[in-house]
Amino acid sequence: MSPARILRWCRHLAHPRLSVWPSSRQAHWTANQQEGVGALPGHVREFVESSARLCAPQDIHVCTGSEHEAQSMLGLMEAQSQVVRLPRHQNCWLACTDPRDVARVESRTVIVTDSQRDTVPTPSDGTASKLGNWMSPQVFEREMGLRFPGCMKGRTMYVVPFSMGPVSSPLARFGVQLTDSPYVVASMRIMTRMGHDSLEALGTGIEFVKCLHSVGSPLPLPDGLSPSTWPCNPEKTLIAHLPDQREILSFGSGYGGNSLLGKKCFALRIASRMAKDEGWLAEHMLILAITNPAGRKRYVAAAFPSACGKTNLAMMKPLLPGWKVGCVGDDIAWMRFDSEGRLRAINPENGFFGVAPGTSWKTNPNAMETISRNTIFTNVGRTSDGGVYWEGIDTPIPPGVTLTSWTGSPWTPGDAEPCAHPNSRFCTPASQCPIMDPEWESPQGVPIDAIIFGGRRPEGVPLVYEAFNWPHGIFIGSAMRSESTAAAEHKGRVILHDPFAMRPFLGYNLGHYLQHWLNMETEGSGRHLPRIFHVNWFRKDREGSYLWPGFGDNCRVLDWICRRLDGEADALETPVGYVPAPGSLDLSGLQGVQAEALFSLPKAFWEHEAAQIREYLTVQLGPDLPPAILWEAENLQRRVAEM
Repeated sequence: MSPARILRWCRHLAHPRLSVWPSSRQAHWTANQQEGVGALPGHVREFVESSARLCAPQDIHVCTGSEHEAQSMLGLMEAQSQVVRLPRHQNCWLACTDPRDVARVESRTVIVTDSQRDTVPTPSDGTASKLGNWMSPQVFEREMGLRFPGCMKGRTMYVVPFSMGPVSSPLARFGVQLTDSPYVVASMRIMTRMGHDSLEALGTGIEFVKCLHSVGSPLPLPDGLSPSTWPCNPEKTLIAHLPDQREILSFGSGYGGNSLLGKKCFALRIASRMAKDEGWLAEHMLILAITNPAGRKRYVAAAFPSACGKTNLAMMKPLLPGWKVGCVGDDIAWMRFDSEGRLRAINPENGFFGVAPGTSWKTNPNAMETISRNTIFTNVGRTSDGGVYWEGIDTPIPPGVTLTSWTGSPWTPGDAEPCAHPNSRFCTPASQCPIMDPEWESPQGVPIDAIIFGGRRPEGVPLVYEAFNWPHGIFIGSAMRSESTAAAEHKGRVILHDPFAMRPFLGYNLGHYLQHWLNMETEGSGRHLPRIFHVNWFRKDREGSYLWPGFGDNCRVLDWICRRLDGEADALETPVGYVPAPGSLDLSGLQGVQAEALFSLPKAFWEHEAAQIREYLTVQLGPDLPPAILWEAENLQRRVAEM
C-alpha cells in the first residue's frame, strides 16, 4: 500500500474509488459483519469500505441505536475501566478522561478549503487571523496521511448513522460517523437521532455528512507501553472540516466536542456553510418558549458563548408568578424562513451536553431532574455511595461518605484542585427534561419572535438593551465580547471577542457570514424579522458582587422583552440601544437591586469599548467587513462621543 494511495483515499472519502473489500481482508469478517455492511445503502457502504481500508479495523459494527446495544457499549467500557457505574442513579455512568483530553482544542481545529479567504478573512494589519484556522488541502493530505492509515488496528470500527433534527423534518440533515470509541457511540445515541430510523432515511439515497473519527491509540500497543484507560493521542490531535465536500475528520481526542462529530463539528461548522449555500441559518443558540400569565406564548433564540448560562436559561424556572418556560434546545438552533415569512427553528440535537459545575437544585432544578437517570457524566467527582459531585452542586455530603476527584484521587472540600474538572459535562436525553416544550420536535420548527445575544461582562454593559433595527442588531451580534470559559483551552479570565458566539464554530469567512445575516432583511419582502436584544446577567459592583440575581429572576428580563414585542413596555434611547425606562422592568419582590447601576453607561468604558469593537472588526475582517457593519461601528463611536 503506497503512501500516495493512502493519501488518495484520505483525499477522496466523498468519492471512494473502491467499493468492494479485498478478499484477504474480507476473510476476517464474520457472517454477521458481512451482512451488516453489505446491507448498508450503497453510498454509505462505499464510505465505510474506503475508510476501513484506510484505518484497518479488526471488526466493523453497524449501530442500530437499540437499548441493548447501548448497554453493551457501556458494559464494554466498564470492563476496560473507561467508565464506572453510579449505583445511586438509574443507568448513570462516569467517564474520566486523560487529563490532556478535557476540552475543545481550538488550536487544532481547522477548516480545509482551496482558498484561505473562503475560511477566514485577511486581517488588514498583516497578522494571522483570530477567526479560525485554515489548512490547505495539501497540508491536510499530509497531516491525515500521518494519522489515519492503520489507526484502528486491533479495534472495532463502529458505523453510526444519525440525523440532526427530527428525522421527518425538512430542516433535518443526516450524517454517518465512523469511530473506534464506544464512548462516542453511547454518547451519540443520546445526542442525535441515531440508528435504524436514520439508516432507513439514508436508504432513500439522501446525501449525508461523512464523519471519520479515531481516538488515535491503536491496539495492540508496541512492547513496553501500557494502555491508557482513556485512549487518546493528544500530541497528534487534529479536527479537520472539509465544507466543500461535507466531511469531518477527527483524530486523537475522545472528548465531547472533538469526538461527538454531530455536535459542534457538524451542527455548526459544516452546517453554517450548508446554511449559507442553501439560504438558512445554523447558530450557536438556545431556543425557549416563554408564556405570560395571560397565556401568550413566544419563542426566543439566544446566543451565548459556551459555559455562559445557556442551559440555565433554556431550562429556567421563572420566579415571576404566572410565567412558564418551555425548553426547545439549550445549545444549537437551525432556522429557516417559512412560506409566510416567519423564521422557524429546530433543535438539531436530541440531548444535552451541559457543563456540570454550578448546576444545582437552586440554579437549575430542571437540569438536576433531567440528569438523574440515563446520563453519562464526564470528569465530575464521585461519592463513595455511588453518586456524583462537582463544585456548586449544593448537595450535602452524608456523614461517612467520601469523595474521589475526577483524577481518581481522594478529595475533601478545601483542596487546592477542584473535585470536578471546570469543563466536566453531563450527556443526557432531552426528552427527560420536565419542561420540554410540546413543540420541541415539531418537523416545521417553532416561530422565533426575538433573538438575544449575551455574554459574561463584569462591567459597563447594561442588563438588557434592544437593537434599533435589523442591521444594528447584526452589529450587536458581531460586537459580542465575553470572559473566556473552560470549554476550550484558554487560560485565565480574559475578555474575548466572540461574534454571534460563533468564533470557534464558524465554517466560513466571518465577513461573508455577517453579510448572510444582513441579507435576511433584503432577500425577501414580507419577512417577519425577529427583534434583537442583548443581555448581561454578569455585571458586578466594585466589590466584585453580582448586581443581578440571575437564574429564575432572568424571567423579568424576558417579561420586558415580550412586552416590547407587544408594544406594552417603555424604553429609553441610549447610544447602545433601547434600555428599559424607569419602572418598566418588573423588580417587584427583589431586595437591594440597584437599577441605576445595572443600566449605567460609563462614558470612559464605552469609549474604550466602541474603539476596541471597531478596531477588531476592521482589522480582523479587513476588506470582507460588510459596509453596513462598519457604518454601525462608526455610529456607535459617534453616539458615545456625544454622551
